[in-house]
Amino acid sequence: MARWCYRHRLVVLLIWVGAVFGLGFAGSAAGTDYANTFSLPNTDSTRAYDLMEKAFPQSAGDTDTVVWKVDEGSVQDESVRSRIEPKLAEIGKMAGVGEVTSPYAADGAGAAQISENGRIAYAQITFTEQANGVPKETVEDVVDTAQAAERDGLQVELGGQAITRTQEPPAGVAETVGIAAAAVVLFLAFGSLFAMLLPLVVAIAALGTGLMATSLLSHVTDVPEVAPLLGSLIGLGVGIDYALFIVTRHRRGILRGMKPEESAVTALNTSGRAVLFAGGTVCIALAGMLVMNMRFLDGVVIATSLTVVLSVLAATTLLPALLGLLGMRVLSRRQRRKLAATGPEPAEASGLAARWSSYVERRPRSTAALALLAMLILALPVLSIRLGATDQGNHQESTTTRQAYDLLAEGFGPGFNGPLQVVVAEGDANALVATIRTTEGVAQAAAAPPSQGITVIQVVPTTSPQSEQTDQLIDRLRDEVIPASGTEAHVGGVTAIFKDFAAVTGDRLPYFVAAIISLGFLLLLVAFRSLIVPLTAALMNLIAAAASFGVLVAIFQWGWGTELLGVGKEGPITAFLPVIMLSLLFGLSMDYQVFLVSRMHEEWVHTKDNARAVRVGLAETSRVINCAALIMICVFSAFVLSGDMEGAMAGIGLAAAVALDAFILRTALVPAAMHMLGNSNWWLPAGLEKRLPHLAVEPKEEAPETGDPAGPAGGASVVHGFVRDAEGAPVEGAAVTLLSQGGGRQLDRVTSLADGSYILSVPAPGAYLLAATAESYGTRARQVTVEDSPLVYDVELTEASEDEMDTVN
Repeated sequence: MARWCYRHRLVVLLIWVGAVFGLGFAGSAAGTDYANTFSLPNTDSTRAYDLMEKAFPQSAGDTDTVVWKVDEGSVQDESVRSRIEPKLAEIGKMAGVGEVTSPYAADGAGAAQISENGRIAYAQITFTEQANGVPKETVEDVVDTAQAAERDGLQVELGGQAITRTQEPPAGVAETVGIAAAAVVLFLAFGSLFAMLLPLVVAIAALGTGLMATSLLSHVTDVPEVAPLLGSLIGLGVGIDYALFIVTRHRRGILRGMKPEESAVTALNTSGRAVLFAGGTVCIALAGMLVMNMRFLDGVVIATSLTVVLSVLAATTLLPALLGLLGMRVLSRRQRRKLAATGPEPAEASGLAARWSSYVERRPRSTAALALLAMLILALPVLSIRLGATDQGNHQESTTTRQAYDLLAEGFGPGFNGPLQVVVAEGDANALVATIRTTEGVAQAAAAPPSQGITVIQVVPTTSPQSEQTDQLIDRLRDEVIPASGTEAHVGGVTAIFKDFAAVTGDRLPYFVAAIISLGFLLLLVAFRSLIVPLTAALMNLIAAAASFGVLVAIFQWGWGTELLGVGKEGPITAFLPVIMLSLLFGLSMDYQVFLVSRMHEEWVHTKDNARAVRVGLAETSRVINCAALIMICVFSAFVLSGDMEGAMAGIGLAAAVALDAFILRTALVPAAMHMLGNSNWWLPAGLEKRLPHLAVEPKEEAPETGDPAGPAGGASVVHGFVRDAEGAPVEGAAVTLLSQGGGRQLDRVTSLADGSYILSVPAPGAYLLAATAESYGTRARQVTVEDSPLVYDVELTEASEDEMDTVN
């Protein structure tokens, strides 16, 4: 398929352009119909909601609030009424506004909308549509009209779901900032404008089609408003990273002398397979959210999985077509000039990556201990995590919604912003009202006129909706007050719904974690034919999750830097966020684990030397893993600018998770642990080996005839080890040659890497001559005998020139 896309690039490009514009036109014409469905089957709040919906059909529109406060006097003063009443009347006549309930009603019905001290009052505005259906221009007109009544000593603020829309930044700000940051990282990594653009174009094409398709699906199934935001977040991250893996392999192939077409085909057949595997694991991890049996999460699964699938599709079809258009221009001008002047270059790991890999090999225990200590310290805050819901009280202090929230809390009590609704189906509602009024934690309670035998009691707590005391009040009403009254009643309302949502999430979360960890174990077991590697990966995933949630708790629950980041006031962690984050974290961690361990596994198959396999695997993959992680961190962190608290939480949490996973776990803790475990890493019982299916995640590339440090293409074995000086320091750039026993024929020749390592292909068991020489050092030659298994042999070079013959078995 890669070759077909490469050769028929114009056809592929036209198909993708048609898909993007076609879905864009259809999505714009149809609009969106997002729905937040937080109710859960068999919960008390859902029973209350069902009874209310039957007896009191809700009005079609969203109800928002205008709040005003005077510094002196009373809101009843004529000077205040003369400014507020005309504005409320003007709002009531606007198109899209159904009703305005004023505290200044002639019949005195609005007296309850004025605070006890007379300095704060509110009016309710009911739109003809739900919040997401109200034109933004209408809401802005309402805000401008109401706030035009302000003067010195008179403050006017507005709150509600529709009002929140006026505070949202322009659509696409977070995505644009994330793409710009990713572009900078890609340019620094590739040094080529065209190579930089490739992952961005692929990600944007996948994201555009994914978001438009999600908006269309919202008309046929329940998709929550947060779903497209999360789809953008994960789509940009994986879209850029998947293309990065393939482009990196393609560029390396060209630099090693391959023609652009063959290099592209090879890149898709190797890294492309890894992308398919990684994308599949992300989708499976996301589908694991279905284990939670929550309707709200079903739409999230649809949006995020669809975006990931389209990202994989774009990376495996659109990307080879773009590679065909660019040809050699995927390399920078400097690289093209160097390739023409000096010819192909070996793809040898050197520099900082090789030095760090050697350091981890020499000091695995101290490296693992420091990395584990850092992760455990970061994970400590997770012990105090509290799940709940955010509301307008968590908005930034400068926003009108936060000001309105605070004014209502000041005038009518902290619980006014999140009243409870006790729905009485059978029994004496008046007696229950009297009992509830005397219950600890209740500020006021009043019953509405009954309808169809159903009575709703409005209960205002003394504490805020996010307070633990409010949760305790809900439990008190359900467990003590209502059963003792002998009535059949249920506690509902937004606050109770989110409490039940958090409780159900907490109860089902262990099953969800067990499901995705077990799935990851099985996938890695099949891929790497090992029991220890998947066990290590499962443990690392749990450590990464705990540390990232620790960071999340410290910032958003403890408030360490929330105002500095511009994300508002601290509060509980949104109840559904752990499920979504664990799914995404599992999928992304699998990406890095597969990319890292597949190279180690390939080296292990060649040499059967665990130390070398881990060292080479880390040295050759750490750079691209860190680059990919840096891009994801930029993309995820940019979602702080989304204007959405849940989006900011998910962005910061995932950015922290990726940073910890890539820079601490995969770069330090995983390789250090694998060095300490030794050959046990690759142990698999013989009986299990026979029963497992074979899955090639990333097939081996064909090795050149000579000089390739990746190992022999089909020889009997290898000789490998280190070249060091007399003091034990690695010697880089030493020429190591394998000769026939008499020295008359050269069989293989390589150059030692930055850590002094080398590996030579051996055609068959037998005796050979191994020679090593380097500038400023003498030449040393030794006779070595190689049997069926790889031979580990270190060479020591000294200042004196001498030939020495040893026999090594």
